Amino acid sequence: MFPSSLPSDALAHGLLGAADAVTLVRTGVALPQALSQVFADVPWPQARGAIQDIAYRTMRKLGTSQAMLDLLADKPPAPARLRSLLLCALALMLQEDAPYEPFTLVDQAVEAAAADPALARAKGMVNAVLRRALRERDSLLAQAGKTLPGRWNYPQWWIDTARAAYPEQWEAILMAGNAPPPLTLRVNRRRLAVDDYLARLAQAGVAASRVGADAVKLHKPLPVTQIPGFSEGEVSVQDAAAQLAAPLLGLSDGMRVLDACAAPGGKTGHLLECADVELLALDSDPKRLSRITENLDRLGLKATLRRGDASADDWWDGQPFDRILADVPCTASGIVRRHPDIRWLRRRTDAPHLAETSRAILDNLWRMLKPGGQLLFVTCSVWPQESALQAEAFQSRHAPEAVRLDAPGQLLPLSQDTEDHDGLFYALFQKTAL
Repeated sequence: MFPSSLPSDALAHGLLGAADAVTLVRTGVALPQALSQVFADVPWPQARGAIQDIAYRTMRKLGTSQAMLDLLADKPPAPARLRSLLLCALALMLQEDAPYEPFTLVDQAVEAAAADPALARAKGMVNAVLRRALRERDSLLAQAGKTLPGRWNYPQWWIDTARAAYPEQWEAILMAGNAPPPLTLRVNRRRLAVDDYLARLAQAGVAASRVGADAVKLHKPLPVTQIPGFSEGEVSVQDAAAQLAAPLLGLSDGMRVLDACAAPGGKTGHLLECADVELLALDSDPKRLSRITENLDRLGLKATLRRGDASADDWWDGQPFDRILADVPCTASGIVRRHPDIRWLRRRTDAPHLAETSRAILDNLWRMLKPGGQLLFVTCSVWPQESALQAEAFQSRHAPEAVRLDAPGQLLPLSQDTEDHDGLFYALFQKTAL
């Protein structure tokens, strides 16, 4: 609950709301769901925007903020809301594009503590800790940076895993995960050509460049409500790497296609934009299925939506598919720049557990594929256990029936100007007739 004494447009209000979201994340709740819970008490759009911005900034700087707080406080501050309030304030101090003046930030953090009866007694401590952080910022940063989590803003196990998998690129991968993601659009090829859309953007004063067959990257992100053609279904928001999926399947009109684990429907829409196919979109979560419906309605496209577990067959009518897109569950380690809370929610044991789930899905879907058909295995992970090793094991289990075709393999999120995309893995298999 928010103290009634705090104006909704005050930074103190935003700090308390973000602190509540951070507290929920630290108990295992994903940040979008955490924000939804906080927003139940926040009807004002501007206040919601401030809370979300602070929460995401804190997730990206949580390792350094935590290391600094450990240096500043003799023991972990309690209750949890106080600890998270300090972490949010410290994270904002560390921003390269600091959105608030330092002393305003300190003052508003103290106001936030004072407005909450459960934290009011700690307002002096908040003031002392944050003022010391301002005075000794460089020294504290240097000390915090002596630990890898404090330097890189990832858990130690994540850093160790990245270094072991990519000994020459791990630092670039971690840096990319800390950078704000680009806003990339997919132009609906059924509606207009990419060059025509770029001309439309230029006329509207929106700087953009082409980064793929249907992909356009905005040089400066915009709210979707301000993106020309979005509400009319002319474009969708989709990362450039994710836009490779549909074209890889080589679709033709009339094909029977399965989009397994389809929600929220970005790839579903792209499949339907590429060809007039008979598409079944499958997902186990009814709420996520509704998001597919929303996306397709905006695009003016139709598919059959079905709730079901891709590792089971109680949803299948027994008719084989020409093409299957298997975007399987994973740790999402390749999209951490879009979801900075993932690094703090995941555990070292998650990758092998999810790899087993994905294995069951792939093996189940393979038997639903026609001879001559193709299955595209996709994952948004950079951990080999979920991607490259999974593909190799799949091919070995289904040899000689499974023939591996050309596909990009592992795409790393390196945030280069020419390849500014998420970390996805692609493996394409064709089923031969035995």
